[in-house]
Amino acid sequence: MDRAGGLARLLTESQWTYSQLAMAINRAGTEAGMRLKYTEASVHQWLTGSKPRKNVRPLIREAFARRLARPVTVAEVGFAESDEPSSTTDTVEDLVDLGRLDMDPSRRSVLGASLFSVALTIPGWPDLVGRAEAIQTGHGSRIGWGEVDMVMAMTERVSELDDQFGGRHARPMAASFIVNTVAAYLKADAPEDVRKGMLSAAADLCYLAGYMAVDEGYHGLAQRYYLQALELAGHADDHLTYCTTLRGMSLQAVDLGHGARAVRLADAAAAASPQAGPRMRAFLAGQQAHSYAQTGEKAAALRFVKEAEAAMEKAESGERAFGSYDPSALTYHVSQVRYELGDTAGSVASMAESNALRNSVYRRSRVRHHAVLAERQLRLGHLEEACATWNTALDDYPMVQSGRCDERIDEMQALIRPYQGNVAARDLLERSRAMGKGAHGSGGLGRSYFTST
Repeated sequence: MDRAGGLARLLTESQWTYSQLAMAINRAGTEAGMRLKYTEASVHQWLTGSKPRKNVRPLIREAFARRLARPVTVAEVGFAESDEPSSTTDTVEDLVDLGRLDMDPSRRSVLGASLFSVALTIPGWPDLVGRAEAIQTGHGSRIGWGEVDMVMAMTERVSELDDQFGGRHARPMAASFIVNTVAAYLKADAPEDVRKGMLSAAADLCYLAGYMAVDEGYHGLAQRYYLQALELAGHADDHLTYCTTLRGMSLQAVDLGHGARAVRLADAAAAASPQAGPRMRAFLAGQQAHSYAQTGEKAAALRFVKEAEAAMEKAESGERAFGSYDPSALTYHVSQVRYELGDTAGSVASMAESNALRNSVYRRSRVRHHAVLAERQLRLGHLEEACATWNTALDDYPMVQSGRCDERIDEMQALIRPYQGNVAARDLLERSRAMGKGAHGSGGLGRSYFTST
């Protein structure tokens, strides 16, 4: 495609000025860890024949995709080369490549610069189930249910470590296990039921790896793990993991402020799970409520809150089902809905209730949610109450290796700095500084990471 023509056509479609495009690219660059200073003159130069740097071209595509709410390829913009990983029909080999990338400490800076894409194409359930390139077996070795159980048990252990300590060290363990063990199992001979069981177990592990990548702020990497989970779940005919992964992708989007994308993913998760039990229905509806609230659709958000509450009441009245989406998680979603709709005081009340109900094993969530509660208490002018809540977060913080927790403590230091004349604020800031800024530099049965955040 002609470079100037493609870029010009997209500018016309987007109704952007040269300056607006430049600012959108700079924002996407900031999100990807790149400090860009493009201006109106930069866009003019591209239209007259110069070429942006190779690592900037995907940002141009992403800026247009966000503006137009549709996928936009780098080639469509008019630049033939693309930094995006090429697609592959071999799911296992693609999974191995992804795991090796994640295992390599020398690539961590690359992972950190990967960009969350709103234009990511999500494979639909019928496409995955009917795809001709389904994983083939017949490579010599043979596995049984013992190997499936072992993969599931390993996923549970990694999930427990993630809940207690964050994903910074747990995720590379998962990546190594994928490359060195799971990939070989996926290629081995097996009876059909065992083969599907292994595919489902691998999908669970990929979902967890994606969730942990989000925790570290590696959003592009997380999306790639999530896509692998969708592929594997489809091959396994595992609706639960497929829906859970779509819901996880919606959570990632809403936390990054991409409300419209979060709504589409949350709705897709709900639509793909027509026979969900009450706990799963609450799990999905809670995310729909948060997503719709972020886009300002109050009536829809409140409708899904009621649906989630009714489903949770049914789940709690019967025998306790698998998974950890419980009343504390639902109350967290209520808090988020209230906050998005402008009810900060109501949000504080719901978040405090959620924190009081939360299971003690979820240390990382405790840090994050107490920090968020404190930020909102400060917004209401309750300085000393906020300081007390932040101190509760700091009680657990030294034991957590989590990028998202680091961000919340960094934010606390920035917010509390103007209040050093207050004894409680000054003591809090000194305590956090003593720890060092940035101090730490779910589908299968019994999934413990079937959570809200």
